[in-house]
Amino acid sequence: MGNWRAHLVLSADHISKSYATPRGELQILTDVSLTLRRGDAVAIMGPSGSGKSTLLYILGALEPPTSGTVTLDGQDPYALTERQQAAFRNSRVGFVFQDHSLLPQCSVLENVLAPTLVAPPEEGAAAADSTRARTLLEQVGLDARRDHRPGELSGGEKQRAALARALIRNPLLLVCDEPTGNLDRVAAAAVASLLLELHAARETILVVVTHSAALAERFPVRYEMVGGELQKLAGV
Repeated sequence: MGNWRAHLVLSADHISKSYATPRGELQILTDVSLTLRRGDAVAIMGPSGSGKSTLLYILGALEPPTSGTVTLDGQDPYALTERQQAAFRNSRVGFVFQDHSLLPQCSVLENVLAPTLVAPPEEGAAAADSTRARTLLEQVGLDARRDHRPGELSGGEKQRAALARALIRNPLLLVCDEPTGNLDRVAAAAVASLLLELHAARETILVVVTHSAALAERFPVRYEMVGGELQKLAGV
């Protein structure tokens, strides 16, 4: 039992989420449970409004559940203060969104380094971060574009830069919300391949939510949000 718990890194237990509206309580998630370990990669499918992004934000410590608990690496982020939560996300969670959310006034390299700027200062950290950022940009094929600004990049290049930024702090958990949603078929396939390749090399926990069957089919484990409940797809 002790050895099993040592490998349990992300746990969501009986998660529910609802919002108060003028017409009454709106239930988004109902009694969702999920257990993932380092190296796991899962895709969660569902149409817009199904609750898949809400679940992703709860897992990524961005939005608290109405009930239930989330633990990542043995810690409940929602038991922390706001400042502690921000530090927790910065050190343990990497985010990739449908909109790359790059800072337009900064270079690609500066964007990748952005999460390191709010980390506690350590001797030699800046040089190490810069080296890591350049290595990541090489891995995502953007080394030659590191001094360019986001406006000079294609959609696929922007998402590759966002992926490098998400990995700069070596997170335990990488969460992606429709990472290929704004890309054409060729660029989407390239970003999906890169995402899975980088995940495998680092053995992060990877959770992707998407409405794209083409992207989801590349994952070894797939779920679907149905009526606020999480259902594992048969045969995967």
